[in-house]
Amino acid sequence: MLLQGIKAIQKRLKKGRKARRNRLKGARGRGTLEKEKPPIFGMIQRGGDVVVQMLPDVKQKTIKPYIQSCIESGSTVYTDEYVIYANLTQLGYVHKTVNHGAGEYARDEDGDGFHEVHVNTQEGCWSLLRSWLRPHRGISQEKLPKYLAFFEFVHNAKKRGKALICPLLVLLFILMLSFTICW
Repeated sequence: MLLQGIKAIQKRLKKGRKARRNRLKGARGRGTLEKEKPPIFGMIQRGGDVVVQMLPDVKQKTIKPYIQSCIESGSTVYTDEYVIYANLTQLGYVHKTVNHGAGEYARDEDGDGFHEVHVNTQEGCWSLLRSWLRPHRGISQEKLPKYLAFFEFVHNAKKRGKALICPLLVLLFILMLSFTICW
């Protein structure tokens, strides 16, 4: 899938809730697969599709292939100021950031009153993902990519409830056809 136009990129760490007495004892730093807090990387096209992927770590060399395979060169990409996004301009993207550390969450660049520089679209997607995963407490790292893929499918199908059955059946039929052709 190639996202076109304006995108927001952000990473999110899968967080498990610790008991009250252990909350302050956690190790500092970013999550990794080894720490059992796998980073989840997301890209969303405003008003369009989402791509969600579990990563082994949070480094530029890890996210670069995902960005290049999913976002068309020359697109405008909005991120926070996390260092892993620093080379997006060198990769051929128009890169604009918001500085969450300074309390900036949206910015109006052209003075028209519309705050076009923000990552709130992706933040909203993270909120949906968290609320969707919450009932499935204790998802193993082995199964998490499947949950993420299903969430991505449901979000991109833009249908809910019974209306989702038809796109799901079409996907299953395509998968069955590709499986039988391989054999």
